[in-house]
Amino acid sequence: MSGARVKRVAVIGAGPAGAIAVDALAREKAFDVIRMFERREGPGGCWIGDAAPPPKLRNLAALADGSADRPLAIPATLPAQTPAAARTDEERQPRFAESSVYPYLETNVEDLTMEFSQEPIPAERSALGVALHGPDTPFRPWQVLRRYVQSLLERSGYPDLVAYGTWVERVEKVGAEWKVTLRKPGVATDYWWVEWFDAVVVANGHYWVPYVPHIEGLDEFEKARPGSVLHSKHFRGRQQFRDKRVVVVGASVSAADIAVDLAHSKTAQSPVHAITIGHTANGYFGDEAFKHPQIREHPSIARVDAATRTVHLIDGQSIADVDHIVFGTGYTWSLPFLPQVPVRHGRVPGLYQHVVWHADPTLAFVGAVAAGLTFKIFEWQAVLAARVLAGRASLPSAAEMRAWEDDRARARGDGIKFCVVNPDFEEYFETVRRLAGEGQEGVGRKLPEFRQEWLVSFNRGHERRKAMWKRLNAEARAEELLGSSVKAVARL
Repeated sequence: MSGARVKRVAVIGAGPAGAIAVDALAREKAFDVIRMFERREGPGGCWIGDAAPPPKLRNLAALADGSADRPLAIPATLPAQTPAAARTDEERQPRFAESSVYPYLETNVEDLTMEFSQEPIPAERSALGVALHGPDTPFRPWQVLRRYVQSLLERSGYPDLVAYGTWVERVEKVGAEWKVTLRKPGVATDYWWVEWFDAVVVANGHYWVPYVPHIEGLDEFEKARPGSVLHSKHFRGRQQFRDKRVVVVGASVSAADIAVDLAHSKTAQSPVHAITIGHTANGYFGDEAFKHPQIREHPSIARVDAATRTVHLIDGQSIADVDHIVFGTGYTWSLPFLPQVPVRHGRVPGLYQHVVWHADPTLAFVGAVAAGLTFKIFEWQAVLAARVLAGRASLPSAAEMRAWEDDRARARGDGIKFCVVNPDFEEYFETVRRLAGEGQEGVGRKLPEFRQEWLVSFNRGHERRKAMWKRLNAEARAEELLGSSVKAVARL
């Protein structure tokens, strides 16, 4: 692809993927215009904390079938002003821009695993982190990650490239250009307009739209007591669950964190009920968290009775007087602004090396992968995208790119496993680095060779968290035993 015709690039999203994408593009010194659009008030992506309470879940059927994140209607003529969407469409249709951060959230992988190759994450530790993992804890409070992303965008001139509080409502190819339709929300009116680009980099992440499975009676349960059904995205700490009977659904890490938090702190009623049996535990963290003595594991929910607040299970058992059901069941990947690019089975088909849309290489993605060394993968992907758009990297033929995808789909399946880089981290990093090349002398972000210590750190962090859960479980069992002994002595 010739770089001569790519002079204007739009970047969607100011989280970690978008921040490193802007840096990679700017360092190429090949573009006249780089514009970043971010719907939140500042940088950070999913590491931004919210001051306002989270919204209540609604339209659970749409959350179950993946249709909840629908595009807004675009005015027929642009630019235009319309009544504020917050009082019209968004009142009926949530847009899912709220944070998933709670006050004491920390990273769950080591800092070395997360940081970009040239920007170390500051070694700032919280009292909670030290208490849980020791004075050398490698885990960082969420505020550190927020500032880390912000610092990357505070490089010389970068803040001038970003339009915050701006929603990308549609991206479509018109002739040789990308037409980007934008909306700036206001108190009374929204302003809509169009900007034109030669290329677009999608870096908006895919942990925004909560997935809540269909369960008979769940919608009635929530409507009867608004706020009784939550997704882990809307968890804002343990206090709202004090003395409540809680069912946590999910066998992966967010459900584990919430269940342990509620159980070990003795905030919720004991036991905390966890829907895990028959479900696959997180491949990195395992199921140790759910072995806490104040957590009781169950199989899947069959139905919920709103009138009696009873959760009926598929084994015929039931949990009575339930106050809250918390779903740690992941997210639905949604791209409502890109109607010509489908999301299928949790992935975007047609991406070569998870980056370049081979139907049109002027559309690139940064972050279209599942968990694992993600920040570093974002960096490698961003550099490849920047080099391709600058005309300083060569791609295989369209047939070869399609063959790569077909081969991977046969090996991994046409679903989320397609996007999992693990265990082939080194192969992927080195393939992307080879495709990106060194670029032009004196410009561009340089990618180092893959270092095994990154993978060692990645795995070491998982083992450290599992060790923490084992320790907490042992402490709780010892406390239970002591309590039983004290009661036995008192009866004598």
